[in-house]
Amino acid sequence: MNSTKDPCINICKFSDDICVGCGRSKREIRAWKKLDKVDKRAVLAESQLRLIALGATGRRKSK
Repeated sequence: MNSTKDPCINICKFSDDICVGCGRSKREIRAWKKLDKVDKRAVLAESQLRLIALGATGRRKSK
C-alpha cells in the first residue's frame, strides 16, 4: 500500500470508536493531516484489518 491519500468515504458512522466507512478511530481521523507517510501507512494497514473484523464492505463513494 503506497498511497497515503485520506481514506474517508463520507460514511462516518461509528461502531465502538471505529468508523465503519474507513476503519479509523476518531483519534486517528483527527490526527490524519499531522501524520507522516510512515504513520499514515500504518494507520491504513490497521484500518483495513478493522474493516474486515467489522464485516464492512469497504465500498468507495461514487465519483
